[in-house]
Amino acid sequence: MISEKASQIGISPTLKISAKAEAMKAEGIDVVDLSVGEPDFSTPDNVKAAGIQAIEQNFTKYTANDGIPALKEAIINCLKQDFGLTYALDEIIVSSGAKSSLYHLVQALIDEGQEVIIPAPYWVTYPHSVSLAKGKVVIIPTKEEDGFLLTPDQLKSAISPATKALILNNPSNPTGAAYEKRDLEALA
Repeated sequence: MISEKASQIGISPTLKISAKAEAMKAEGIDVVDLSVGEPDFSTPDNVKAAGIQAIEQNFTKYTANDGIPALKEAIINCLKQDFGLTYALDEIIVSSGAKSSLYHLVQALIDEGQEVIIPAPYWVTYPHSVSLAKGKVVIIPTKEEDGFLLTPDQLKSAISPATKALILNNPSNPTGAAYEKRDLEALA
């Protein structure tokens, strides 16, 4: 019933790991579950109150596909204040989450056979998104002694004429490794 490409994806590795962690906890094993990117605390009261207020004020209609302008302005101001970065309104997109945004981005950019470089360890969603676009996943293992950061030499050696993109998450999920500005400039 579903497409051949979708049937090859299988069960979410994140959910498999989460289920395993829950089973281990049920056996009395002390487990720190890092599988699902969900906080271990309840939604703060001020956030819940703001959501309730928005509903009571009938702020319940569709918004612009790229986000509410006031929110985009707040993001622009935060990026300027916290990081000294300047962006225009049309350079900011607000989405419902990283997984769907990544999927749509890969679908828009990658054609069949084009390569996408992914440093490992990586978020399990990356290869699936590339495979669904019929792209070729190129995994580059990073090393603990390099802080699990991709090096310029590793990147250079992985680039081929078929390379279309590099997925670089900063800070890295799952290692937490963070690239400094100079690291990113060296990779660029």
